[in-house]
Amino acid sequence: MTVIDANIVLRYLLDDHPVLSLKAAMIIEQQSVTLPVAAACEVVYVLQKVYSVDRPQIQKTLSDLLNQQLVFIEKPNLFLKALECYGTTTFDIVDALLWAYHVIEKYVVLTFDEKLQKYIRQTTLPPE
Repeated sequence: MTVIDANIVLRYLLDDHPVLSLKAAMIIEQQSVTLPVAAACEVVYVLQKVYSVDRPQIQKTLSDLLNQQLVFIEKPNLFLKALECYGTTTFDIVDALLWAYHVIEKYVVLTFDEKLQKYIRQTTLPPE
């Protein structure tokens, strides 16, 4: 398995460096690569905070990258669900990921974050 870091994905998506963006494209397009969830969260953070990319665009861009299977990630459905939450709320990607663990994996999420607790309660269907 080949694992890539956030910088390779960022250079690929942003296409902002003549040498590194080309290398990133060759890596991503010519071999099977895995992006760890932690690195994927870093990509989201950098796109938002450093490059001022808006949330819906980040959601679309990363969803497309995963759906086209250019990059693999552990539990892709979980991360895609987190991106969906991230793209439509003000939660950071880690809180969105925690919410997705609750929704997809049925994990109990313990947090002192009242806003996240409330969102989990509001978006969880009662048991049948």
